Amino acid sequence: YHRAPCRAVARCRHQRVLTCLDASGKAHHLTPMTDLIEIWTDGACSGNPGPGGWGALLIAGANRKELFGGAKQTTNNRMEMQAVIEALNALKGPSKVTLHVDSMYVKDGLTKWIKGWKRNGWKTAAKKPVKNQDLWQALDEACQRHDIEWKWVRGHDGDPGNECADELARRGTEQARGR
Repeated sequence: YHRAPCRAVARCRHQRVLTCLDASGKAHHLTPMTDLIEIWTDGACSGNPGPGGWGALLIAGANRKELFGGAKQTTNNRMEMQAVIEALNALKGPSKVTLHVDSMYVKDGLTKWIKGWKRNGWKTAAKKPVKNQDLWQALDEACQRHDIEWKWVRGHDGDPGNECADELARRGTEQARGR
């Protein structure tokens, strides 16, 4: 994946602490599970399936980090899931997270359906294989490390964080197309 232009971010070598520089150059340490990190994610796909992208905006206080990437042949749901996986895996340690998603598929999958899928050997209630099992498993693992509050936001409805994540996802789609 690629990091979009953002303020400097570094991890201290001997501590599980994220150090960010704000606009004035002052260093702030984000200690795991003490500072709230707000994340907005989005996925995009040109054709479904087709080239697609994912984007994530991470904000902790005055610090922000933008991430995006893409795939040449994918679906919108896969890119929505990949955005959350990449955002959570970018955190250096267990964190308190408010996760804003515009995908009920991702939110409900993690908050309602996944326990049943796991209990049923990754089969749906209709006894069919769960679609995108590889990403659901990666997402489940990424979520285990964090204290997450899930928030659904309506896509393309003026939420600044969602609009930024959408723009990053579209950049990921363009990158996947080779542009």
